[in-house]
Amino acid sequence: MTIASLGQGIGAIALYAVIGLVLMVAGFYVIDWTTPGKLTQLVRDGRPNAAVVTASGLFSLAFIVVVAIWFSPARLSDGLVTSLVFGLVGIIAQVVVMRVFEFVMRLDIGAMLAAEKFTPASIVVAAANVSLGLVVAVAIS
Repeated sequence: MTIASLGQGIGAIALYAVIGLVLMVAGFYVIDWTTPGKLTQLVRDGRPNAAVVTASGLFSLAFIVVVAIWFSPARLSDGLVTSLVFGLVGIIAQVVVMRVFEFVMRLDIGAMLAAEKFTPASIVVAAANVSLGLVVAVAIS
């Protein structure tokens, strides 16, 4: 390994880390924006269901980004664009799935997230988030 290739590798890591961070932050804010209640405040207030659903959404999105990076084209610019696009698709899919599960299960997501006590339905929503992340990630590969 040469110094030049080492520098390129470090640069690629930094760029992918920035893409991952941007997608994670964007994903959180999109979920916050499309979810009843202020998710950031609910998590800060220690609402357990909000924390479970938020954590599962972030994990799902991270999984999508990781697989998008893993299967990205060898050319760095193509890999960055691919990761960004698939990450954005994952964010949109998460929002759609959350709304579908809310409707199908007749859940009041806003009330569940704001509840001071743990609600088992939050695990179902979390499982839907993670499952969707797996589906999108496998579709990428």
